[in-house]
Amino acid sequence: MTVGADGRRVVFLRSAGPEDPISSLWVLNVATATESLVAAGPIDAYATDRDACVAAFTREGRLYRAELARGTLTEVPTDEPAEDPRPDPDGVNIGYVSRVGGSPSLRVVGPDGDRLLAGESGNAWREQGGSIGWGLPDEPARRFGRDRGWWWAPDGSQILAARTAASTSLHLLDLDFGWVDVHWDRETYPHVVGVRWADGGGPLITVLRRMQQHGLVLAVDPRTGETQVHAELADARWVEPVAGTPRHLPDGRVLVGGELAHDGFDARCLFADGSLLTPPSLYVRRVVGTAPRPGGPSGSPDLIVEGTEDDPATQDVFRVRTSLGGGGAEARKITETTGAWGWHRAVAGGDVLVVDDVVWRGEARVAALGNQSAPLPYTPRPVFERVTDRRLPAAVLYPDGFVTGTKLPVLVALGEGPGSQQVVNCRAAWQERQWWADAGFAVVSIDGRGTPGVAPSFEKVVHRRLVDVALSDQADALQALVGKHPDLDLNAVSVRGTGTGGWLAAMAVLRRPDVFHRATARNPIIDWHDAPLPLAERYLGDPRDSADIYAHHTLLEADPTDTILLIGATAPGLPSAEAATLDEELAFLQGRGTAAR
Repeated sequence: MTVGADGRRVVFLRSAGPEDPISSLWVLNVATATESLVAAGPIDAYATDRDACVAAFTREGRLYRAELARGTLTEVPTDEPAEDPRPDPDGVNIGYVSRVGGSPSLRVVGPDGDRLLAGESGNAWREQGGSIGWGLPDEPARRFGRDRGWWWAPDGSQILAARTAASTSLHLLDLDFGWVDVHWDRETYPHVVGVRWADGGGPLITVLRRMQQHGLVLAVDPRTGETQVHAELADARWVEPVAGTPRHLPDGRVLVGGELAHDGFDARCLFADGSLLTPPSLYVRRVVGTAPRPGGPSGSPDLIVEGTEDDPATQDVFRVRTSLGGGGAEARKITETTGAWGWHRAVAGGDVLVVDDVVWRGEARVAALGNQSAPLPYTPRPVFERVTDRRLPAAVLYPDGFVTGTKLPVLVALGEGPGSQQVVNCRAAWQERQWWADAGFAVVSIDGRGTPGVAPSFEKVVHRRLVDVALSDQADALQALVGKHPDLDLNAVSVRGTGTGGWLAAMAVLRRPDVFHRATARNPIIDWHDAPLPLAERYLGDPRDSADIYAHHTLLEADPTDTILLIGATAPGLPSAEAATLDEELAFLQGRGTAAR
């Protein structure tokens, strides 16, 4: 979903109904509160200019331009198949990435025709190998949440582009084919984890050391490519930038996300040129954008922020004051929990704010976007708890119609494992788990230490001891839950997970067979040396000097067991692990199937 900077249009993708998997491009006229179909699908992604007057998207490499105000659609001829198209802020030119020849290049099409802006064929043999690519994020960048590889200047005269080979570099490209390199110590800070160039001023980039324990927020001079340090980010475990930062505020200050860890505080906060903007009680998850402050000066808008105030299972939307005045940091919640559910998201542009599916202009409700989805099949009622002296978020989900007094086998649902919240106040998140519960389990989810949403120290205490801390929390929480839920049968405990969660599920049976009795692991990490490097180094440190830690976290050294079902797992010397249906997985966890290792 996109809201134009002038607040006139809300652009979004939506299919025709619950049985239709194909999304089409729609626009809501805010003034008339009417929706219009702009382009029929299939459309997987799109981008707009600054005011959402023009949208660009591709189908099978063909580029299309939609005039959103007029509702017209035209195909734009290109010299090469296009992907990731983005109009410039004024909607004149459209940049796109081409993969012809196997080496991604960056091109611009507009009134002057289709031009190659940057591209190189072949391999980067001068840079220790690796193919060369322009305009695409590399795999480490995606792991850090950067899913883009190029950005328009606010005036449309330049493009800031990433070049990836053995390492990542940034370059400022003029549309008349001039360019300058962006200068920073790339050997010391190889990870480019964030780039923004949309709020006036020059680009802002965030770079991290390889071990992720130190980072810099740099302002780039768009004329020379020289950089100036605006903020330093440091943590003995790892640095966790706040999504949506850094960014320029209208008064020129730079907004940076960081952590407050002194004077008894333990919070993820926002700072503007070093001044604290958010109260320590607010755990900031993402900066959405800005919106005019009701009755406030035009140069001091509110920040729109997604975050958690008290309950980590709930996400709300807040207005945060950016003006420096008396009374300290101020954040006002603007969402309300409906019934038992409360996990809210927002999109902002101009004076328009979309919260979930409701469009607001200032304090006035404009419309709710049309919802074509079918009712969810289950009505889960998880019981939320905080357990142990660590106040671990946990939840228990019973079969529909369950009557107390009957012992139930337990299924611990780990999901994607550490780093991914499972205990959330979102009805959709519990649909599959209700299926498992109705199959005869008490489904338990526990957000142990290492999970976001509580506090930075809670999240990072797993550094270099992930398996020990994570398993200890899962086992302790299960014991604590029995006191509140006596129908849990701890003599029959199964556990399942995917990815990192799959690895932890297998580890649970291997390391704590006194607590966990059967496990299914989908696509688990077998050996952390083979895991994506940013993920492995974040949790376990540098493999070159942490051989004992990596060995302590591997599944390869484990004794064979028939209590673990590996699904889709691959590793040298490991028998092929085929995919399994949920029914086959269920049969195994119920003791009706056998495992192969």
